[in-house]
This record gives sequence, C-alpha cells and structure tokens, in this order.
Amino acid sequence: MPPPADRAAFTMTVTAQPADIDALGHVNNAVYVVWIQQVATAHWESVASPEQQAAHLWVITRHEIDYLKETVLGEALTLTTWVGTPKGARFDRFVEICGADGRPRVKAVTTWALIDRESGRLARVRGDMAALFMPPAAG
Repeated sequence: MPPPADRAAFTMTVTAQPADIDALGHVNNAVYVVWIQQVATAHWESVASPEQQAAHLWVITRHEIDYLKETVLGEALTLTTWVGTPKGARFDRFVEICGADGRPRVKAVTTWALIDRESGRLARVRGDMAALFMPPAAG
C-alpha cells in the first residue's frame, strides 16, 4: 500500500524491545498503536514550523488496524506514514509497519482531527497546512 504520487511519505525505524513483548512471545497489539501515534507525531514535527506546532495539535478519532504478521524481540521495523485528503478538520493517515524482510506486519488507517490549542476546538485543515504533507514541487 504505497502512498499515492501526490503524497509525501515519512519513514522512521523502531526495534522491538523486551517491554514490547507479550505472553505469546511477540509484540503486543497495543504497542503497534503506540508506534502508529509516534510515527504520525514525528511526521507532523518534521514538516510543521514551531509556530504551527505551538498553535495546533492532532488527536486520534478512529483506528482501523490489520495485524498481518507477528514481530519478535529485537526485530527492526520500518514505519511509513502518509496522509489522505483533508475533510474539514480531519484527515485519514495511513501507516504501514514492515519487518526487515519488507513484509508488512501491520497496516492501519487512522483518522486524525486538528485542534486549535488556544480554543481547544476543531480547526479546519487549510490548504497551506495540507501542503505540508505533499511532496515538494518539481522544478
């Protein structure tokens, strides 16, 4: 599930630690949710100015997660994320978590809502903010 050509992907890596492992000997499903939030937050922090980060924050309103293959202790994973088309104050964020073998462990679609920090209310995702998540223009 690669991102469409009009979306910029953001990637980071993690390694499964002892605290991530459950009684079945693999990464607990709740840990994947934490990683989904971490890669989304890192993406935002990588594209938004300090002023934008001070003015807005994102909250999750919905998760849809497919757990495809287990991850074991010490396994390195690549987390890749990109956003969909904004709808008012929300947009879907796509996340794929793959093992070193390139095979997906998790695929997720998470709906995020933009919050104005000062008012605490939803804020429309304006064009200039949506453009932060698009690839740079060629030329």
